[in-house]
Amino acid sequence: QVQLVESGGGLVQPGGSLRLSCEATGSIASVYGMGWYRQAPGNEREWVADISPGGRTGYADSAKGRFTISRDNAKNAIYLEMSSLKPEDTAVYYCNAALSRVGISGTYNYWGQGTQVTVSS
Repeated sequence: QVQLVESGGGLVQPGGSLRLSCEATGSIASVYGMGWYRQAPGNEREWVADISPGGRTGYADSAKGRFTISRDNAKNAIYLEMSSLKPEDTAVYYCNAALSRVGISGTYNYWGQGTQVTVSS
């Protein structure tokens, strides 16, 4: 069994900051790319940022300059530091990981359960 467990969401005022965390747990052999996505009400899920095992990062235009993704390979964890938050950043944020499992061939894509981020005064 593999799980992605997210934490760190909440209510924050415009201009504020939040730090999201996601840890992959279970019978994991290797974790490859990991990333963050978000989905606002009435919208499709959209990519926010991702990071390779070697630390190469990518950001959506909406996240550049305000969000920073980082990774702890020893913990199979990623983080998203969000600053200068805007009301339009309000969404459920999902963690995603491509990984292989112990004793099972192939690479699989997993999603976390999501954590709510609300930016409002």
